[in-house]
Amino acid sequence: MKSNLKQVMKEMREGETQQQVAMNLNVTRESVSAYENGRAKLPPDIAQKMMEKKQNPWFAIALRNEYTKTGPIRLNGPNFDGHRSAIREKTIEEVKEVLGTLEDFSFAKPLQNISDWERPKVDLLAEHIVEAITALEHTLAVLCDEAGLSYNEAWSRHYLELKSKGYVQ
Repeated sequence: MKSNLKQVMKEMREGETQQQVAMNLNVTRESVSAYENGRAKLPPDIAQKMMEKKQNPWFAIALRNEYTKTGPIRLNGPNFDGHRSAIREKTIEEVKEVLGTLEDFSFAKPLQNISDWERPKVDLLAEHIVEAITALEHTLAVLCDEAGLSYNEAWSRHYLELKSKGYVQ
């Protein structure tokens, strides 16, 4: 499995030359080329500038995966149907699946004390959570792309709500 970051960066140029992107980011054209071809890691400050300017959800997903090797990756295999209606249906399926698995698993005792026969249920729950997160991320990305919503603004509003409810400081 290879990173999508290089591909997403090239797509984000949307007809701009590397030189134009470099000027907008206050870096050299050679730096942009190196980032796009994987010869250099994209520095956090440049990644933030790119995210602010483009607000591309696929870029955010690719960045997280590139630097943490966790989180969803953009699905693009031969069995993936990227149409918004197919993504919607798959998301509903994955969310129902995780809810069912979550309802079937008891959190009554500390998880470090689960028995060997309970372990497969924990593994299955984790698998279903990861699948639902991937589906939800794709749904959000498609919503932002096709409806012209701001990915950054969606997260900013969420963070403000978390703060207003006292979940974060």
